[in-house]
Amino acid sequence: MDRQQEFVLRTIEERDIRFVRLWFTDVLGTLKSVAIAPAELEGAFAEGIGFDGSAIEGFTRVYEADMLAKPDPSTFQVLPWRGEKPGTARMFCDITLPDGSPALADARYVLRRTLSRAADMGFSFYTHPEIEFFLLKQGTPDAAPVPVDQGGYFDHVPKGTAHDFRRAAITMLEQVGISVEFSHHEGAPGQNEIDLRYADALSTADNIMTFRTVIKEVALEQGIYATFMPKVFADHPGSGMHTHMSLFEGDSNAFFEPGAPYSLSKTGRQFIAGLLHHGREFTLITNQWVNSYKRLWGGGEAPAHLTWGHNNRSAMVRVPMYKPHKAQSSRVEVRTVDAACNPYLAFSVMLAAGLKGIEEGYDLPAETEDDVWQLTDRERRAMGIKPLPASLSEAIEAMESSELAAETLGEHVFDFVLRNKQQEWHDYRNQVTPFELEHLLPRL
Repeated sequence: MDRQQEFVLRTIEERDIRFVRLWFTDVLGTLKSVAIAPAELEGAFAEGIGFDGSAIEGFTRVYEADMLAKPDPSTFQVLPWRGEKPGTARMFCDITLPDGSPALADARYVLRRTLSRAADMGFSFYTHPEIEFFLLKQGTPDAAPVPVDQGGYFDHVPKGTAHDFRRAAITMLEQVGISVEFSHHEGAPGQNEIDLRYADALSTADNIMTFRTVIKEVALEQGIYATFMPKVFADHPGSGMHTHMSLFEGDSNAFFEPGAPYSLSKTGRQFIAGLLHHGREFTLITNQWVNSYKRLWGGGEAPAHLTWGHNNRSAMVRVPMYKPHKAQSSRVEVRTVDAACNPYLAFSVMLAAGLKGIEEGYDLPAETEDDVWQLTDRERRAMGIKPLPASLSEAIEAMESSELAAETLGEHVFDFVLRNKQQEWHDYRNQVTPFELEHLLPRL
């Protein structure tokens, strides 16, 4: 037994922890949980906890259903919500087959595999997400959503629900070891943003899964509802998860070069070129729901084209301002991602695209300084600006022929995502919407 495992067992005894929740995600990024008694934990570390993988979305087929969840002791945290006594803790798990080999459908393994590829090139990968979400009043399932306030960007609403919510949520996040950098009211009524501090990509993905759970728990405690749905209101901006990322070589930021434009190194420029070159191919992963495309193509500073810029918030990739004498701050920001994605898979495909740009020496296209939304289609074509997929169907088509996505995700996850999203598009396309009934029924 290693020291981390010993620390977990000792802490459980000292803090009177009676339930340990083992967490992992399915392929679509839904959190799964199984609770075990502390007496079973030593065996779980050694052998894992068996479960039926065929019952988990996208995991495996019925005739090869046996799987094991092996807790990662480095992710141990005591859960602070509900004032539970005795206490409850959680750990994230790696999923394996009975012979100990990694389960190909484990999204955490997909990210580990991609991070290993980066390590073979001498890089470590760090990310920092800005997570947006809506707070809604509780209502019936068939009622229109109602925001908890009418606040706007950076508004301070005295004694407002959102202010109290953010304070409670951040307190709870810090109690589970997640450091928060900023929080504020976003541009739409009821919309909020909380930014997590930089961390290695695997820790960040684990933190995002914990974050989504904490936000929903705090909302329920306060009698409201939190949603990460990308586009809730047609007349207001959607919610994204702008993700800052950088590569390090040891302690040195590989994206930093003194004197270069925006202090961005050749490695950084090639990384952006990879993101743009393969951007259409991986959009199905970073924006996996039919609703995601309502946000991307709904305006409100959401990016809908494969462009980059320095201070251009309509671009897919932005190079934030470099802070003088702080080489560590050089980074790129991908603005397409939404918080309803599977973060393990999203980080995997974006990292793979950037690494491909470095490996192949992709040339970075010209920077787009104009607001892309203000250009005409003819102007965009003349500038060589290509669009992102405009619908789930287009995203499916773009990924179907992607060697990069297939190689990064692995055949099992790649095929499952395509099949699942084809079914989602089929179900969506077969709906007769209120728009059609309102506009067509009276006149046809």
